[in-house]
Amino acid sequence: MCYEVRFLTTAHMFIQIQETPNPNTLKFLPESAVLRPHFTASFSNIEECINAPLAKYLLEIKGTKSVFLASEFISVTKENEVSWDSLKTLIIAAIMDYYMAGYPVVLESFYTPQENTKYEVSNAIVNHIREIIDNKVRPAVAEDGGDILFHKFENGIVYLEMYGACSGCPSSTVTLKSGIEKMLKHYVPEVLGVVSI
Repeated sequence: MCYEVRFLTTAHMFIQIQETPNPNTLKFLPESAVLRPHFTASFSNIEECINAPLAKYLLEIKGTKSVFLASEFISVTKENEVSWDSLKTLIIAAIMDYYMAGYPVVLESFYTPQENTKYEVSNAIVNHIREIIDNKVRPAVAEDGGDILFHKFENGIVYLEMYGACSGCPSSTVTLKSGIEKMLKHYVPEVLGVVSI
């Protein structure tokens, strides 16, 4: 799919803005890296931003609903009743100010591995599912300003978490059922369905 791409620049900072399939989400691509490769994070309230000061800064802007950080972009989702006309300018200014001041996007502690018990112990089927999601699904979804992460595989059902532009996107159900579920069923016969949590 093609989406309108606009560019804004200052003397010191260049940010590319892309529309996403979700009309409430825009994708901001600063000229500098956002996170280390293969890391993503989603924030919907300030309390979650302990290790992510840029996300906190953006969530403090009235009308911002959530912030998604990836290695090369920042997706911002707005509240339904807010217009992009004024909010977009505030977000661009905030990102530019933040980068120009030299503040870290996330604290070093963000990258410290945490014990995570909500993810299922790996086995051959789960590893195969994760490999397909990581290599085929996530890169395509990142193009649209979002991310999809594996949560668990139980009784033939793959449970996925959607972030960024994918979360709340009108076309996410079609993507999930017609794209991801079909692909997983093709490559992994044990998969009976896919559910977003």
